[in-house]
Amino acid sequence: MLRNVVLFGTIFVGVNGCGSNENLAPVSGVVKLNGKPAADIEVIFQPIAEATSIAPGPAAFGVTGPDGRYAVKVIGEDKRGATVGKNQVMFSGRASAADFSEDGSKRGKPAVSIPARYSNESKIEFEVPAKGTTSADFELKSP
Repeated sequence: MLRNVVLFGTIFVGVNGCGSNENLAPVSGVVKLNGKPAADIEVIFQPIAEATSIAPGPAAFGVTGPDGRYAVKVIGEDKRGATVGKNQVMFSGRASAADFSEDGSKRGKPAVSIPARYSNESKIEFEVPAKGTTSADFELKSP
């Protein structure tokens, strides 16, 4: 009996894998800063672990265009979407490649300054629905 349980567990993990696409859904939206579309903002979706899951899924990010629109993909992979369920959402200004020195040691200032309450200290949460959404819109305020 124990052998059957171990074998089933091995097959289940092999089929579902770690970080399977089944928990991803397409997410896009618009970011506004003080009522206007904000370009060059990094939007990061970090899944929040719940009591039943210690590994909720991969983080995802996107960068806003001139119209403030973004779409996310899994960090480090070419998979579109964010992890289904509750995510912490963080924002930061993005520096362009031209803002780095040749050796990569100096980073220029981002074109847009985002208050700390929206970055590492962010309390913003977003529930990613299983079918995804095109309206993950955020209104940020800068002092």
